[in-house]
Amino acid sequence: MSAEPTPKHSDTTLRCACIGAGYFSHFHYDAWSRIDAVRVVACCDVDRSKAQAVAEQYAIARTFSDYRQMLDEVEVDFVDIITRPETHADIVAEVAQRGLPMICQKPLANSLEECEHLVAVAAEHGVPFMIHENFRFQPWYREIKRLFNQGVVGEKLHTISFRNRAGDGHGPQAYLARQPYFQSMPRFLVFEAGIHTVDTFRFLAGEVSRVWCQLRRLNPVIAGEDAGIAVFEFEQGGLGLYDANRFNESTAEDPRYTFGELLFEADGGTLRLYPDGRLTIQPLGQPERDHSYQHTRQGFAGDCVRETQQHFVDCLLSKSEFETSGRNYLQSIVVQEAMYRSAVSGCWEKP
Repeated sequence: MSAEPTPKHSDTTLRCACIGAGYFSHFHYDAWSRIDAVRVVACCDVDRSKAQAVAEQYAIARTFSDYRQMLDEVEVDFVDIITRPETHADIVAEVAQRGLPMICQKPLANSLEECEHLVAVAAEHGVPFMIHENFRFQPWYREIKRLFNQGVVGEKLHTISFRNRAGDGHGPQAYLARQPYFQSMPRFLVFEAGIHTVDTFRFLAGEVSRVWCQLRRLNPVIAGEDAGIAVFEFEQGGLGLYDANRFNESTAEDPRYTFGELLFEADGGTLRLYPDGRLTIQPLGQPERDHSYQHTRQGFAGDCVRETQQHFVDCLLSKSEFETSGRNYLQSIVVQEAMYRSAVSGCWEKP
C-alpha cells in the first residue's frame, strides 16, 4: 500500500466521492453516514435522478452523471466505486491516474486477467486499493475467528461447512425486483455470491490448496449457474464444504441476515452459526451452549458494510494494509477460477 499522506487537508475528516447509486449502493451511503471520519461530498450515477435521490436522503452536496466531471470539479480524498463489474476497468484506471485511494465493489472484473490488470494499475500509480469484500466483516465470522484463535474449540481445524438457501431465484421473475442483471450473468452463483464464501473460508482457515466443485442451473430463465457444491482443502489442514442453492428456500425468518448456516469443527469441539446470528459452543463431551456476542440488524448482514468501510478508513489513516486489498482479493479469484475449472473437468483443481 502506498505511504502517501492522507488526508490531503488539515483535519481528519476524509472527503469521499461515490460512483454508483443502484440497489446495493444504499448500504454504502448509509454506512458512510455513520462513520465520523468521512463526509460524502459528491455522488454520481449515469441515471442522474438516482444520484439526486441518494443526495437528498443523505445530504450530499453535489450530484453528477459523469464521474470524470465529478472528479474534475470536487476535491476528494478517496473514491467509493459501487458499479457493475464491466464498468470497473475504466473507472479504476481513471481514479488511479488521479492518485486517489479507492474502495471498489466486487466482482472486480469478469476474468482473472482483468482483475490482475486492475490491481497492477493501482499499484503502478501507488494508490491504496481495497475490494469491498464484506462477508468476512460480518460479526459472527469475526467472533468465530476470535474464539478459534483463543483455543475455545481446540487448535486444529477439522471442517468448515457452510449451507446457503437464498430462495430468491425461482420462477420467471427471479432477481428482477432487486438486481435484474443477475438473470443474464453467464457465471452467477460462484462469481457473484460464492466468492464471499471463498474469502470467508480463507479468513477463517487460511489459503486453499485444491478444490473440487460441481455446478448446476436449476432455473432455466437465467444464464448462469444457481446451485453448487464445492469441497476445499486448506494448506494448514482441514476441509471446507460449500453447499449453495439460490432456487430453493430457507426456513429462516430472514435468510439474508447471515445468508446461511455454518458449522466450524475442530479438535476441541464445535462452533455453530444459526440463521438468526446465534452462535453456540459445544466442547467435546459437553452440551451445546449459547455464546453471547454483539451483532446487529442495522445496515446489511450484521452491519458488515459499515465494518468493511470503517476498516478501509482506519487503514487509510494509519497507512496500513487492507485485509481485502487488491492483491489479497486475487487469492480468492484464483480459487474461484479453480472452482469453475473443476466443474468442467470433474477433477480436483489447484488454484
